[in-house]
Amino acid sequence: MTEPTPALPMRFAAFELDLRSGELRKQGVKVSIQEQPFQVLVMLVQRAGQVVTREELRHKIWPADTFVDFEDGPNTAIRRIRMALGDSAESPRFIETLPRRGYRFIVPVQSLGVPGPPPEKQKVLLAVLPLNNLSADPEQEYFSDGLTEEMIAHLGMLAPRSLGVIARTSVMKYRNSGKSVAEIGSDLGVDYVLEGSVRRSGARLRISARLIQVSDQTHLWANTYERALTDVFAVQTEVATSIAESLAVELLPGQARPVVSPGSAAYEHYLKGRYFWNKRTEEALNKGIDYFRQAIEEEPGYAQAYAGLADCYAMLAWNTMLPPAASLPQAQAVAAKALKLNDRLAEAQTSLAFCKLFHERNWQEAERGFQRAIELNPSYGVARPWYAFELSALGRHEEAAAEARRALRLDPFSLAISASAALVLGLAGHHDEAIQQSLKTLEMDPTGFYQTHFVLGASYEVKGLLEEAVRSLEAAVALSNRNPHMLAALGHALATSGRPQEAAQLAEVLKQRARERYVPPYNLAMVYAGLNQKDEAFDWLERAYQDRSIWMIFLNVHPMFNDLRPDPRFDSLVRRMGFPSLTSGAGQS
Repeated sequence: MTEPTPALPMRFAAFELDLRSGELRKQGVKVSIQEQPFQVLVMLVQRAGQVVTREELRHKIWPADTFVDFEDGPNTAIRRIRMALGDSAESPRFIETLPRRGYRFIVPVQSLGVPGPPPEKQKVLLAVLPLNNLSADPEQEYFSDGLTEEMIAHLGMLAPRSLGVIARTSVMKYRNSGKSVAEIGSDLGVDYVLEGSVRRSGARLRISARLIQVSDQTHLWANTYERALTDVFAVQTEVATSIAESLAVELLPGQARPVVSPGSAAYEHYLKGRYFWNKRTEEALNKGIDYFRQAIEEEPGYAQAYAGLADCYAMLAWNTMLPPAASLPQAQAVAAKALKLNDRLAEAQTSLAFCKLFHERNWQEAERGFQRAIELNPSYGVARPWYAFELSALGRHEEAAAEARRALRLDPFSLAISASAALVLGLAGHHDEAIQQSLKTLEMDPTGFYQTHFVLGASYEVKGLLEEAVRSLEAAVALSNRNPHMLAALGHALATSGRPQEAAQLAEVLKQRARERYVPPYNLAMVYAGLNQKDEAFDWLERAYQDRSIWMIFLNVHPMFNDLRPDPRFDSLVRRMGFPSLTSGAGQS
């Protein structure tokens, strides 16, 4: 007998496997596939990224009492699966053959087991591919990258109820990938692709753009713009407006919105600011701040530049590079300025909501801000993960998981969003799913993304897999250049795995580092909570409350503080944090 398959549906690229009905669907349309190939596909998808041997297929799909030529059975099943998926053995996009060993499913898979509304099927989905930099000067890469990002932002606001635009992180991986439009469209599950190029030579600029329908690769629209480079931003505005209007004619008749922007020198600085902001390192964020400030000096009414400046300050706080008290008030001030200039800017709404949440702990205003940002531009990839964090902190875990799933849909290859989704699942108590999501993230980037190792280690620890937890957190420490939050998470895991002396040593390392640069008090509370030294843990939690440490918003749901919850001092902290409609027993185990 074959083993019963779990009933949780799964999604990959444009496909969905419904294990209850035994159906494969592509963008909601049923795809014909026979029973045995379907069961093979289920097995491959459930073990995405892993080798499924022919022997394993024999035991599960073709047991001993089945009369079939086994050597031909798997080959035939794989051929039929490839036909159903539009895949090929010569250039595999879904199933890789490992000669004499077996097969491996090679695209990310998303479990749909967490309750929540499905993606909006009525939306047209569009991917704006990285514009190719055809200039002789590689230094102009920032210009083509910036134009791509601006195109995504403009088109995301074009008709948010009807048009979904895949986020920047997921499309940037296709720069010079060599993949066809059909392959990219299948990977991302989109209906249309916008591709093009930029050539900048001396005082001349040439921009080409093409809109392609994925289903049959027909070109619906194309145009080329050649202009004198006397006003870079005026050229970009003209191009973006024209493309937006043309897309509206092709996809969304009557729904185009005008694209508004300031002068050229400011735009150059803005593009460079976003280029460095996307790198997220401390050095790059400080460069981003410099460029956004220059943009504002050139154009004092430039709302997007104020929003970019706010984002840099916010990231410096989130990554523990600056104390929240030093960076978040600055972020809040410039985000408010951006909104004063343009209250329909999703980036500014998100930046201000971030400050309302993590600095002011104003839960209601933060939620309104995130919701407004999503309403203005549902395709803006930053708003949904932050909103999911707030929902998690408030114990609204299924809502948080739904937002995380929507973020993954819009930005399926973002390591940060994938890691955020795993964190949300872990805080909800879905630790097995958090582990699976983390492993999928590591498959996307085998070299390692430290936040993924951090979430994976925390989930292993809660599951009691302590050796695995320590290994994952050691990787997070190494990859993050010994980030204090990663050190603290490792200290907590060492303490709970019976290595208290090593944990105590890490606490001393954090104290020593705090004499030289900022270390959140919350991090020391983590280690002392693991050591079950409650007085020290509460002392550092009190300091974290006063310091407005970023992670304090998760106080009432994070499992590492479960042993502290019965103490009246914990109730006092919870009341002062002002969690709406929560009691101190909300931690997940």
